[in-house]
Order: sequence, then C-alpha cells, then structure tokens
Amino acid sequence: MPSIPEITLLGYVLLFGAGLVAGTVDAIAGGGGLITLPALLSAGLPVPFALGSNKLASAFGTASATWSYARRGAFKLSECKLGIACTFAGAALGAMTVRMIDPSLLARVIPWLLGAMVIYFTLKPQLGEGDRQQRLSETPFYLIFGLALGFYDGFFGPGAGSFWTIAFIMVLGHNFVKAAGHTKAMNLSSNLAGVLVFGLGGKILLLPALAVGAGNLLGARFGAHLAMTRGAKFVRPVFLVMAALVALKLIYTSYVS
Repeated sequence: MPSIPEITLLGYVLLFGAGLVAGTVDAIAGGGGLITLPALLSAGLPVPFALGSNKLASAFGTASATWSYARRGAFKLSECKLGIACTFAGAALGAMTVRMIDPSLLARVIPWLLGAMVIYFTLKPQLGEGDRQQRLSETPFYLIFGLALGFYDGFFGPGAGSFWTIAFIMVLGHNFVKAAGHTKAMNLSSNLAGVLVFGLGGKILLLPALAVGAGNLLGARFGAHLAMTRGAKFVRPVFLVMAALVALKLIYTSYVS
C-alpha cells in the first residue's frame, strides 16, 4: 500500500481554495477536475487515492450545483430520473471495468473529438443561445446517453460534462443554461457511483476530500448563480474555453508528457 502523506493546515487551506475555484468553474461549464485532481496530487496523494478523493469532493460540488439549478427553475429532477439511474449504472460499470482494460486508447481519441466539437460550436454562434427543436424523445436519449456517457465517466472521465452539455444542446435542443443544469444532475449521479466503487475499494481519504469538497460546494452555488443570472451568452464562452482546456490537457498528457 502506498504511503499516505501528512497534510499541513496550509495544505488543507490550499485544497479548500482549489475546490472553491473548481466548483465555481465546474458549475458553469464543467472541467473542475482540471483544478482539483492536480491539487490533490500536489498534496502528495497517490494516484488511486487522488482519484477516489476527487470523486467524493466533486460530489459535494455537483450536488450543490444541481440543487441550485433546480431551485432556480433551470430543470426539474423529476424529468430526468431515468437519466440519473442510467448514468449511475453506466458509471458504476465503467469504474469496475477500468481495472481490467487500459483506457490509454481513449486518452488519444477523446481530445480530438472534444476539440472538433469546440470548433463546431465556435462556428455556430447561435447554437445553444435558445431552445431548439428536440431530435429525440427523452426516454431513448437517457437510455443511450445515460449508459454510454455514464460508462465513459466511470471508465475515463475527462470531458464527460462537456459531452453531456453538447448532447443536451444538440439532441434535446436545450439552451446552454438548461443544458448545464441537466449536466450537473448527470455528473452528480456518476460521481456518486464513483464514490461507491472507490469507497468500497478503500481508495478515498476523507479529510483531503472534505477540504476540497467544502470549497467545491460553496463555489458551485456561486457558479450556478452566475450562470442563471447572466444566461446562455455568459455560459457559452466559459463552456468553450473549459472544453478546449480539457482537450489540450488530454493531448499534452497523451502525446507530449
């Protein structure tokens, strides 16, 4: 078993700060893991413990953002119960599968797909500004995307929130704010599945996870407030920037480092 580091008070303050920033950004556009996971690794957590602790910390933020979006009327939880259930099942299966299959192939393919989506949205400036025609009914949508993206999030993870937002906009015709709210509900479901799997495997360190999670919770409420009050025109550029950063991070990790 890898050694577990002792974290100082300053270290916990820094983890809280990382969670605060990540929660704000993640509630608006996703990509908070780009901040929290490196923060946990920098604190000295071994990779499996950093991944597990990050799942628990992220659950605080996604729960806070989901509640904030739902309370402000961006979406209704009752409308996406099937999606939540399918996403949870897919994420749990993905988290268990990652122990048997090397996800390195996804690490090379996903950033290019995500980058293509960013370019497409950039060239279509009106897409996501308002609701559009729905291309698929919700039951098959949640069955397909819930299981597929849930599995992806549990198996690999980076960019899952971006793919959810893209799916809600392009398939169900949501605007960016409505898509962001639904995305947080799906993220919460997959995070809870990850917490279950990592927790049963003993790969979660409670104190670091709670430090990041506390910041995530507060930041998520602020981020959801910004998104709801400033609308789709504010969410869109933040989303595109974060999706591009996730793609670049994956390209650097896979092809450079």
